Amino acid sequence: MSNSSSHPVSLYLSLATFPVLVGLFAANALAQGLEEIGEASEEIFRSDRLPILNFPESEEVNSD
Repeated sequence: MSNSSSHPVSLYLSLATFPVLVGLFAANALAQGLEEIGEASEEIFRSDRLPILNFPESEEVNSD
């Protein structure tokens, strides 16, 4: 195997490194964002952030 044939392989490898790294960082950011959205929705469904509704007391009407 000659030295000239190894240059394109290393060139392709170096050109492919940047998109792979960008993809890894994007996947990490997407996973963190989805986790934060999941935690926020969990807080809403757990009703920690829902307002307390004050209902007026209704008078009971007995029809005897």
